[in-house]
Amino acid sequence: MKKILFYIVIVCLGALTACTDTINLNVPKGQSFPVLDAWVTTEPGIQKIRITMSVPYTDQAPAPIVSDAKIILNDLTTGDSYPFLFKDNLYQYDATNKAIGVVGHVYKLHVELQGEILEGIDTIKRVPPIDSMTYEYKAKGESTSGKEGYYCRFYAIDIKGATDYYWIRSYRNDSLHRVRDEFSIDGSYSEGVSDGAQFILPIAQSITDGQHPWLLNDKVIMRLSSCSKPSFDFLKQVDQQVNAGGLFAKVLENVKSNMQNTTTNGKVKLLGWFGTSAVSRAEITIK
Repeated sequence: MKKILFYIVIVCLGALTACTDTINLNVPKGQSFPVLDAWVTTEPGIQKIRITMSVPYTDQAPAPIVSDAKIILNDLTTGDSYPFLFKDNLYQYDATNKAIGVVGHVYKLHVELQGEILEGIDTIKRVPPIDSMTYEYKAKGESTSGKEGYYCRFYAIDIKGATDYYWIRSYRNDSLHRVRDEFSIDGSYSEGVSDGAQFILPIAQSITDGQHPWLLNDKVIMRLSSCSKPSFDFLKQVDQQVNAGGLFAKVLENVKSNMQNTTTNGKVKLLGWFGTSAVSRAEITIK
């Protein structure tokens, strides 16, 4: 995940008028807090965790990196522990030879920071495979967005028998160029609507950005990730905050954290989230 401001103080002044005078707001900087970005998956490779300090809302400087924390991931199901060591501005564990995330296992993230202990717990839920991906070319008059280009969709079937929460993300050509995020419950938008059926069309097509459709020779990469209910709620809240805009936008609010300070009379507050996912991936090149 990219830099996210989890603690925002907003001062609202004035009303809607025809005045065009410039108003300089003296927005207080507020307190800076450590912010955790930790998501462990079932995929092999380098698992990464980042801790930075929050910055004022109007500050354009990069978030300062926290490098002196001690981080251990504990698999509460097996009793295994995985130390994350600081390297290249983040904390890493090399799971290239063997993935550390297992579906159904419960994990606890243990963080020692400023002499205090903070911990969070999450469970890796199941995820279905991605059956296939297809695309079609649409002229300006054929697409709902009015944009000419290639429109891609994926095919997958929700796992039957329980409520499943999914996080869908698409990339253009490589994992550095994120296109869109979408969220689904049982392949639909709401709980109780469907179970064990194919992901509905609007969600299946969500891997395409209608304002910037795919181009010839683009590689479409998508990731379908499972989420626990708390992690799903966190992601939805963050998505709403990041994409808030317009006259009737939702009022910004503080995003909750699942990292609890377990130190007696502890004072350190760690923002952000510790989440886990099982992951299915697929890709297709526009020819």
